Amino acid sequence: MNTTGYFTHPDCWKHEMGAGHPECPGRLDAIEERLLISGVADALQRREAPPAAIGDIELAHDRMMVAALRGLSDQLADDIQAGGPVYVQIDPDTALNAHTWNAALRAAGAMIAATDSVLAGELENAFCAVRPPGHHAERGKAMGFCFFNNVAIAAKYALARHGLKRVAIVDFDVHHGNGTEDIVKGDDRILMVSFFQHPFFPYSGADTHAANLVNVPVPAYTKGFDVRELIEMLWIPRLEAFRPEMIFISAGFDAHREDDLGQMNLNEQDYAWITERIKNVARRHAKGRIVSALEGGYNFSALGRSVEAHVRVLADL
Repeated sequence: MNTTGYFTHPDCWKHEMGAGHPECPGRLDAIEERLLISGVADALQRREAPPAAIGDIELAHDRMMVAALRGLSDQLADDIQAGGPVYVQIDPDTALNAHTWNAALRAAGAMIAATDSVLAGELENAFCAVRPPGHHAERGKAMGFCFFNNVAIAAKYALARHGLKRVAIVDFDVHHGNGTEDIVKGDDRILMVSFFQHPFFPYSGADTHAANLVNVPVPAYTKGFDVRELIEMLWIPRLEAFRPEMIFISAGFDAHREDDLGQMNLNEQDYAWITERIKNVARRHAKGRIVSALEGGYNFSALGRSVEAHVRVLADL
């Protein structure tokens, strides 16, 4: 049996954006509960995520953006002490609370630590159960529930700090990973493949043409069978030709048919199949090296079951 890491941290529960917000701490509870009940948790190596170093975050983000988020966080702490508001709105859907900065550092740090462990051969692959998610965070802008782009940071880190020549990013969230695209577009060391519901938030991706991007926009109500066909036809040949030395996954589970934040019709079996296809590419070209990060997924039951299906394949269970 291979060794799969499971990276998380209590700080990832403390970030929240107000009552009724779909991107909430209960998402991580749903995942942990499902992995525990199913016995999958017993097969994983649980690791505590360290905070990311600012210099590593700046591999993917502008220094000014990182400084601005830190400044907002410090200002918020002062305001709260003075009896002021407990949130700072970044956009209509995205807010900082007193714990967001630390949670965002841990989310990025989980991906970096997982990358180190997998490249050191301690783990074959890893899943990072972290929040806030990352794939909407652009080089110079936090947005769409996201502050730092955890997957893009890890991909850039593997290239810069470990000297890899080629890495792939696979994004199967229902929303287009505009932030990841913004950060990696035109970097021929990184191949990004994705599908996403279109037209849909953030209303991007369908018209982007860059040699290192394979964007597959699909209409609402697309079924898993059709997504599988598109993956076989459009993703797999490009991934095989690229021969990545490591694969990073933006694992969003909001394309599940029970998830109200999207209108696609995938199920747990589809996520298992997609993971298996990615794993086959990783086995052939990347010594099995995969690091996956939680992105979307807002129906607690569907999220727990989908993550279980994803992690089962990673861990060969």
